[in-house]
Amino acid sequence: MSARRKYLIAALIALLWGAAMLAAFWWFEARYLRTFEGERAELFSGDALRLPAALQGPGPVRFVHLWDPGCPCNVGNQQHLQELLQRFAGQPVDFYEVRKPGSKGRLPQPLAALKPLDGLIGAEQLPASPAVGIWDQSGELVYIGPYSEGAVCTSDNSFVEPILDAVLAGRKVR
Repeated sequence: MSARRKYLIAALIALLWGAAMLAAFWWFEARYLRTFEGERAELFSGDALRLPAALQGPGPVRFVHLWDPGCPCNVGNQQHLQELLQRFAGQPVDFYEVRKPGSKGRLPQPLAALKPLDGLIGAEQLPASPAVGIWDQSGELVYIGPYSEGAVCTSDNSFVEPILDAVLAGRKVR
């Protein structure tokens, strides 16, 4: 086979590979990337977020995982969530999960320890997922928001572990 023919075949393969990558990017963009409504920043106040009546008041720390099964961010978040379950096992922390209203899906088996929480008031107003809500031992909401800073959820850049540690130590969190 001549050198010219080898270069032509290599160029054709590179061109096909580039076209496939471009098509994959367009598919991903069309499927998962959405603009925010009205192109404005979304602000959310947890003031309207309330646990169901049966869980209000004194008790263990309540950790509520809020998620949308259709969001690709769940894949990276689930490892972090599993680490949280292991780290806080045996401590007075109850773990719950709330799926986006109207969506279908289940968490993978390692996360089966999360109890489904029906009746979380205000959950439909959350602007993004996955998110977490933490209620202290008195039943007061101390945190609502993302698990961590950045695009990847890990314990290295997490907001959640320090908050849970503070609440379990009896310190006030605002």
